[in-house]
Amino acid sequence: MRHFGHIAPASRKRLFFQEPCEFGPDSSARVLSAALGATLYSPATRPRLADDVIKQAGRGVVSMVLCLEDSIDDSEVAGAEENLVRQFADLDARGAEVPLLFVRVREPGQIADLVHRLGAAVRMLSGFVLPKFTEERGVSFMEALTKAEKACGRRLFAMPVLESPELLYLESRGETLRGIARTVDKYRERVLALRLGVTDFCSAYGLRRAPDMTAYDVQIVGAVIADVVNVLGRADGTGFTITGPVWEYFRLQERMFKPQLRRSPFLEGRAEELRTALIEHDLDGLLREIDLDRANGLLGKTCIHPSHVAPVHALSVVSHEEFSDAEDILRPERGGGGVMRSAYTNKMNEVKPHRAWAERTLLRAEVFGVARQDVGFVELLAAGVAE
Repeated sequence: MRHFGHIAPASRKRLFFQEPCEFGPDSSARVLSAALGATLYSPATRPRLADDVIKQAGRGVVSMVLCLEDSIDDSEVAGAEENLVRQFADLDARGAEVPLLFVRVREPGQIADLVHRLGAAVRMLSGFVLPKFTEERGVSFMEALTKAEKACGRRLFAMPVLESPELLYLESRGETLRGIARTVDKYRERVLALRLGVTDFCSAYGLRRAPDMTAYDVQIVGAVIADVVNVLGRADGTGFTITGPVWEYFRLQERMFKPQLRRSPFLEGRAEELRTALIEHDLDGLLREIDLDRANGLLGKTCIHPSHVAPVHALSVVSHEEFSDAEDILRPERGGGGVMRSAYTNKMNEVKPHRAWAERTLLRAEVFGVARQDVGFVELLAAGVAE
């Protein structure tokens, strides 16, 4: 699979200076952690789940989470597990290309049980999402994952969700973060990415952000994100990929504030219609939050609606200007440091301070591609929605 693989080759050639690379379940963790993109969640109770997975793969989704936790009622768990086993068998029998598939469990014991029940269809599974991850809970989850991996003879990744009250509360945040860091470092080779459970953070204080506000506008949430990145997202080799929080809105709501999308980038062709559709479905706020995710060191995003996928992927593509700066900074002859004017003559590139940014940018370029010089996110978004 590859990002934008669902659009015609001729369209990709027109849009990309460097096309996204191909990858699959057996690719390196380095590539997969960066390539997750918009990870689409779906309740495991859906009766036509296999059809849904194949349909979303055809629309450009490359990672999905099939949820046995908060998205379903407590009374539905047993039935959801049975349905999950049936649907995996169906996917395996069809032999269709599917996204990276993860199962969000509730308890460590479900991991070994599900791997056993999946049988040969476990080959369709990439790993598990581990809720309310702390050091105490996390060790049990990771030990269960390690045993299940040995039992099935297949590499299985973990994606811990950081959402516990202990992480939110100021008096316990520091020690909770240090405990999480100890745990994920011990099992580093199995941790693909860390996910942020911002909805649970808001719940602890009876809060819910409006569709014209981002997670970063809720200051208590923004503070936690900053601390998580501070401890777990460092660029010194100790950090992990941290994904952006879920965007909850996908229908028209009564607006209190003006739209956040400037009109000028959308003036050509059908793009004005696209701008109107984004605003009507409260996706202008999503676009702003994606931009802030990247500015704050996050990559990828948890999504609960298919309409969120194209915006996440369009804004993940590396611009030609970013690519040019990153390549200049990482040229071998720049190894001793120094400062230079960018090829676009609009900024300073300082080799040593900007090196980590450049390395991350080229990894993102590898998996999401590099846009042509005259192509912006509007064209990429329009292509992703239309195909």
